[in-house]
Amino acid sequence: MIDRIAKRAGLPAFVLVLAAAAALSACGYNLVGRGSTVPPDIHTVFLKALENKTQRQQVDQVLTQALAKELVTRKRFTIVNEEASADAEISGAVTGFNVVPVTLDQQGRATQYEISITAQVKFRRLKDDTVLWNNDRYNFRASYEVPVSNTAYFDRENLAIEEVAPQFAQTMLSDLLEGF
Repeated sequence: MIDRIAKRAGLPAFVLVLAAAAALSACGYNLVGRGSTVPPDIHTVFLKALENKTQRQQVDQVLTQALAKELVTRKRFTIVNEEASADAEISGAVTGFNVVPVTLDQQGRATQYEISITAQVKFRRLKDDTVLWNNDRYNFRASYEVPVSNTAYFDRENLAIEEVAPQFAQTMLSDLLEGF
């Protein structure tokens, strides 16, 4: 198709491709995950343990651990143990937690659930207390499968939280770094 357009305009095809690429780059298009709205002076981050404002025990601890692991994995910041030695702080609270069955088998037993986590998260520069990113209603949803057992029922929510926590951390930190 480019060849036909180029022949009509009397231009080589590579000139049209080059012009299109230049136009797209001038419009501000960027690959997802490549940009960052974090100021370049932020090198060390203190991750304050998330508060738990839900009825579900341990959800705050699992999510805080997942955030710490994701921060270390990304190697964008050095994680420090004290607020005094950090350039910035990530803090927040888990404000909502819900699990809903979405698929049932023929006996009416749930085989798939959707987990929903709502959190308040703030990323702020410590030296001047500037809020760099804030989301009071960060909502994360994920589905997880449950193997059906005829022998016994046990609470699988803890396993579900542990399973989706890395996904929560990845998406939340991507949003934070990219300013969404």
